[in-house]
Amino acid sequence: MKDRKLILVSNDDGVDARGLENLINMVLPYGDVFVVAPEKGQSGMSHSISLLEPLRTRKIKIGTELSIIAVSGTPVDCVKLAINQLLPRKPDLMVSGINHGSNSAISVIYSGTMGAAIETSLYGIPSIGFSVLDHSKDADFSLVVKHGTKIIEDVLENGLPPQVSLNVNFPVTDEKNYRGFKICKQTTGVWKEEFDKRTDPYGGDYYWLTGDFHNFEPGNEESDEWALANNYASVVPVKIDFTEYNTINELKKRIK
Repeated sequence: MKDRKLILVSNDDGVDARGLENLINMVLPYGDVFVVAPEKGQSGMSHSISLLEPLRTRKIKIGTELSIIAVSGTPVDCVKLAINQLLPRKPDLMVSGINHGSNSAISVIYSGTMGAAIETSLYGIPSIGFSVLDHSKDADFSLVVKHGTKIIEDVLENGLPPQVSLNVNFPVTDEKNYRGFKICKQTTGVWKEEFDKRTDPYGGDYYWLTGDFHNFEPGNEESDEWALANNYASVVPVKIDFTEYNTINELKKRIK
């Protein structure tokens, strides 16, 4: 049908991830779904793109209501290729996820899930990244599937401002204790990295990245980390503009 919505879907956990399967089922009632996702997991790839090698595609399913294509690149590669080459027209909505693990607070800048959503928003396409605070392969997505449709319906009806996407994270809890959505800000904090140094059988050193998130405002009830800790699903509007506007006038005085 001419007036059916076209929805682009991607993720960073790979085309075979259960989170992606659940997200596809979430959006199918709202229009024709075109999935363009990484061939394999691309977690932590942020906004990276492939410049030194070509992108290859694998058609998994091509249909009227659902098409699925795997791409040999990053999440941002996927949506760039989809918008510029693979889709029949500009999509009405883009959704990314459902990510296995949190993308709240500063994690948003490392996230391939949000990288795909943010990239799509640059084209003037409303986009949403969905995540759940469970990193396991068999994560429970039932809360996201049941309640995330409210966000999808709102964005389809009302859109989003130019170059704005939504970062939506769900807590790990049950239906009884789930407290609904909380529109909030990104928590101020930082990942304190540690490296686990090991030695291979040939005497060479190698390192595994580990670390913990340090929350600089644990009591801020308007932050996404507080919302998630209190069984809310956090919704943070994200914009790509990194300009620190308050510093512009000060720098103009100092640097001439």
